[in-house]
Amino acid sequence: MLISTEQLLQRARQNHYAVGAFNVYTLEGVRAVVSAAEEAHSPAILQLLPKALELGGNALIALCLEASRTARVPLSVHLDHCSSETTIGTALAAGISSVMADGSHLPVDRNLAFSRRITDLAVSMGKSVEAELGRLSGTEDGMTVAQREARLTDPAQAKAFVEESGVHALAVCIGNVHGIYHTPPRLDFERLEAIAKQVGIPLVLHGTSGLPDAMITRAVGMGVCKFNVNTELRSACMTAGEAYFATAENRELIERMHVEISAMKKSVIAKITLFGSQGKAS
Repeated sequence: MLISTEQLLQRARQNHYAVGAFNVYTLEGVRAVVSAAEEAHSPAILQLLPKALELGGNALIALCLEASRTARVPLSVHLDHCSSETTIGTALAAGISSVMADGSHLPVDRNLAFSRRITDLAVSMGKSVEAELGRLSGTEDGMTVAQREARLTDPAQAKAFVEESGVHALAVCIGNVHGIYHTPPRLDFERLEAIAKQVGIPLVLHGTSGLPDAMITRAVGMGVCKFNVNTELRSACMTAGEAYFATAENRELIERMHVEISAMKKSVIAKITLFGSQGKAS
């Protein structure tokens, strides 16, 4: 069933678990996430990046929305990391559940103004907004942010930002990075605790692929209600597809699609279990 992202995250916050936001690019990815969520009786978010939306257009949004409507568990559809007001407006008009207004590359005052404009637009259409305060390093969707450009979220600043922007969820930067961790991850949990005390909305953690399970569990206990998952799903899909082509005697496209769906589904179920949302679909 299709429900709002805000509902999903508020339920998670009240019941002390987190919802997985799984980046999808194709029918295979959508089927993997929906099937895994149904099997685990868990809520989930089908998440799109701007580059995927650029390629798939409104048809990709429609695919995710229809898959959510017909699912046996609560799902929503979210546009991630978008800095274009035009793209956000188009996605909202196409029926997407929520958007991430990504002004993290801007000075704080301009990030605030951008987030406020998008929130006003989204609320007028019955949708919700996630913003990011601070900036993550790493690579996602073809965009690379150097480590020297990364900025951690300031707890005091977060309180004012949330109050003045009106956003419904806040992505925080506490040492997490997009993509692969090339050194052992070190998350600033004291900072996360301080942020959670300052803001009264669900917190989001990007760059969770490769984080130790214990860190994920600790973050959930400190108020993180949404985790973004991209790298591990893409890796599962590509590895399974390449292995199929390397070993299959009679190569069939549909068979390859089933192999990729199965590989991604296993990864999604593992994340759902880790996030504590298994059995929380009711």
